[in-house]
Amino acid sequence: MTLLEKLGRGDCPNVQVQIFAAISNDVADTAYQSIKKTVHRRLVAEMSPQEQMVLSAVHQDAAQVEQVIGNYVEKVLEENPFAVPVSERSKIVSDLKDEMLGLGPIEVLLKDPTVTEVMVNGPKKIFVERMGRLQLTDIQFHDDSHVMNIIERILSPIGRHIDESVPLVDARLEDGSRVNIIIPPLSLVGPCITIRKFATKALSVDNLITFGTLDRKMADFIKACIQARINILVSGGTGSGKTTTLNVLSSFIPENERIVTIEDAAELKLQQEHVVTLESRPANIEGNGEITIRDLVKNALRMRPDRIIVGEVRGGEALDMLQAMNTGHDGSLTTAHANNPRDALSRLETMVLMAGFEMPIRAIREQVSSAIELILQQSRLKDGSRKITYITEVQHMEGDVITTQDLFRFEQTGMDENGKLTGHFVSTGMQPGFMDKFQVNGVSLPDDFFMAEEEKRGY
Repeated sequence: MTLLEKLGRGDCPNVQVQIFAAISNDVADTAYQSIKKTVHRRLVAEMSPQEQMVLSAVHQDAAQVEQVIGNYVEKVLEENPFAVPVSERSKIVSDLKDEMLGLGPIEVLLKDPTVTEVMVNGPKKIFVERMGRLQLTDIQFHDDSHVMNIIERILSPIGRHIDESVPLVDARLEDGSRVNIIIPPLSLVGPCITIRKFATKALSVDNLITFGTLDRKMADFIKACIQARINILVSGGTGSGKTTTLNVLSSFIPENERIVTIEDAAELKLQQEHVVTLESRPANIEGNGEITIRDLVKNALRMRPDRIIVGEVRGGEALDMLQAMNTGHDGSLTTAHANNPRDALSRLETMVLMAGFEMPIRAIREQVSSAIELILQQSRLKDGSRKITYITEVQHMEGDVITTQDLFRFEQTGMDENGKLTGHFVSTGMQPGFMDKFQVNGVSLPDDFFMAEEEKRGY
């Protein structure tokens, strides 16, 4: 006997209960969405000028906004008293507030301090990252058009657009959180939104030490390098924490310096007073008006910067960045995607070639070795933790090879019963070759600073 025949005879009561519960939930959800749409339409059609002012004010009073929306919810529910339970009415007000003023269903995720990333894979699958781990949520959009409405709300304030002719775009939210959007026909699962959240409060080096990203000795060394105007490249994979580390590094820059930051989407939150923030611009609908990172790097050289910070080098702008570092803009900072310090140097070579100039590999490597002095390798480990796994000095050329030496590294020792990686940071005992810059810039470290721990004990 088939399952359908058994269900018809009542031989599978548990299955029947589950099916009826699912049908009941679907009906309730349909009614809920219908009421929500009705309230939304009434709001748009019947709002008085005073109510419009409350909802459109720059600094909105949350209580007043909820009262305006709540009044319309009550009007609609008076006409449909049994549409939704009383307990759901406050949820309608909250959802409509998010729909009209925020980013709809995902607004609650953006407000959740434990969520570091939000991933919308079409309307029905929304994932988040918590503590480095991915989790599927029970939050959903109504359909593709609902997701597209939220996408328009993200892009409109920053003057960017997306459609079938331009189906992918990078953007940012008002708080600086990074946004990537890709829609059909490139995405086969519907519109996709990826939001990398940033802490509302700027993280300090003490926070990174608490998180286990580095230890105090490494932090003291990095601070000394920034003050001594060492050129630093932060490398790492996607989501490894490069931008967060770059923000912390920038906090060590003295207040009396002029800093120019260059990014695709402005994410850096520098605390200094004299900061000029530049942001690239994509082409318009006609294909004109594009301003690239490379254009901005060239322009920054004419702005009398003491330091140039490029959020990330991805292409030909690497050549201009290296030339800036080699022509008096010491202490500049940038990031790049790479799996380890050696790969970071190889990627820089490749990106320089993308500038379109025919240059011998040796000439490129000489540019790289004379410009980049220190590489901080940032990694996201298997347990979701983020650590600076290497601090590596870029030394000089030996033949056709750039030589490097590790100054600090993270040594993994195992994994505990909770699945957390265990290990410790160690000093290799090597002293960097740029110590003369420390003296020139009045930066000092203890005489035994670079000794390995076992050497100190013997000392």
